[in-house]
Amino acid sequence: MEKKEYDAVILGGGLAGLMAANYVADAGFKVAVVSKVFPTRSHSAAAEGGIAAYINGNSDPNDDPEFMSYDEVKGGDYLVDQNAAELLSDKSGEIVRILDTWGAPFNRQPDGRIALRYFGGQTYPRTRFVADKTGMALLHTLFEHASGFSNIDFYSEYYVLDIVKDGNNVNGLVAMEMKNMDPIYLKSRALLIASGGLGMVYKHSTNSYISTGDGYGIALRSGVPLKDPEFVQFHPTCLYPSDILISEAARAEGAILKNNKNERFMAKYAPHKFDLAPRDIVSRSMTMEMMEGRGFEGGYLSLDLTHLGREYIMERLTLAYDAAKTFAGVDAAEEMIPVRPAQHYFMGGIDVDITGTNSDLNGLFAAGEAACVSVHGANRLGSNSLLETLVYGRETGKTMVDFLKKHKNVESSDGTEEIANNAYLYIKKETGEHFGTLLDELKETMWNNVGIFRDENKLGDAVKGLQNLRERAKNMYVTDKTTNYNTEVFNAFETRNMIDVSLAIATAALNRTETRGAHFRNDYPVRNDDNWMKHTLAYLKPDNTIEIKYKSVIVTKWKPEPRVY
Repeated sequence: MEKKEYDAVILGGGLAGLMAANYVADAGFKVAVVSKVFPTRSHSAAAEGGIAAYINGNSDPNDDPEFMSYDEVKGGDYLVDQNAAELLSDKSGEIVRILDTWGAPFNRQPDGRIALRYFGGQTYPRTRFVADKTGMALLHTLFEHASGFSNIDFYSEYYVLDIVKDGNNVNGLVAMEMKNMDPIYLKSRALLIASGGLGMVYKHSTNSYISTGDGYGIALRSGVPLKDPEFVQFHPTCLYPSDILISEAARAEGAILKNNKNERFMAKYAPHKFDLAPRDIVSRSMTMEMMEGRGFEGGYLSLDLTHLGREYIMERLTLAYDAAKTFAGVDAAEEMIPVRPAQHYFMGGIDVDITGTNSDLNGLFAAGEAACVSVHGANRLGSNSLLETLVYGRETGKTMVDFLKKHKNVESSDGTEEIANNAYLYIKKETGEHFGTLLDELKETMWNNVGIFRDENKLGDAVKGLQNLRERAKNMYVTDKTTNYNTEVFNAFETRNMIDVSLAIATAALNRTETRGAHFRNDYPVRNDDNWMKHTLAYLKPDNTIEIKYKSVIVTKWKPEPRVY
């Protein structure tokens, strides 16, 4: 097996990984960025609406970082670690100014200042944007900057199999080049997991097909817990029937949700914020409207942009317009867009502290959607995902620099051949269960039983079903026995990861007997701060079960209060 040595290896070429890579490389360390797609195809590009930021002199004069932090804490239904929210707010303006300096093409106000718009759950408008293509613009900006470093090597179209450990120390990872299935050992003292989310575990998701929870899977198999995996966000406005995201930017610019009676129904559910209530509230409200017969045939509601005018729509919401026209045959300047909720984001993730450090495995770090700091708590506010990737990508990069200055290489490379050999088993098997069968069952189970509304019976059935799937996955096989771009075998690797993280989600959701943020229990419809003001830590055990432990929520200023919009 080929072996290459680096100071740091970064799993993921999206915004969090690239931001960390910039700072680690700038300190003079040798960095490898490993991604199963070319970095500019990372899912960060799919974030459309904007990046939240308080900028002194470029924000509402009544706004300040404390209001921003409060909005995050309240939006996360008080499961947010408040020191993390304060850091996110305090660093937000600085991050946007850095991006502006690096060349990000932000929309401008008439006086030249960076433009801003309201997003859901915000007391004041603070979302900065590049039309409705913000993630794509920022991703290209960061990739161009990172490409200027001679000490960053990119391994594009490499699939990471597992972490290599020496005792309790990270010793790198084993990856496989996707064009020929040749394994490679990338040895390093520090490993950052910034591999994004897991949307493909659900039947309906806004996520790209690469969002298969790979980072979560390899962390779980290495003995590292996921924090708060029960909290899965569902975005309210996803194009019917394709589930392509119609950005919250549409509602920020004045689009209105309506039912089949042409009613602006959010006035009933959130009389102060209307369509710009937090996403969990809007998604549940839409689902209730449809359950009570006020949806359209097929299962959707409508998003009305027509009153905004064609010129304004084409200036501010071109991506939403093009998606509706191309994939639903709707001219959004004249017709309402058909939308429904779909899975969008994972508030849970690899357990790390405010520095991006994991305490279970020495030398392991995580950032972005792969991590749980926790800055989003039980529900993420719109336009905070891009901000988190960049703020905590930078903070984690700085932490890695400090770590690398203090820690020397570990010489052992035990386990690398076993990791590679286990990967080839799927090709060697002639019979068993095809990954497609398991994946279809997984998606149905998660959507039907671990979705927007949950209860004990559904979650119990999900846990049993997922335990069964995990056992059956040991006998997975693929029909393609070649090694030249064998996408089937990589689908099998992804399915293994998706089953593991889904079991963590369902078990944690069954265990949390309350409603909080995106976790809504029909049988426990009230938030219970006396018993559940704590983070879940979910560990994968060899017997197909999840062990649950707990960690306290960090409270600095804001005590829990009713979450009313």
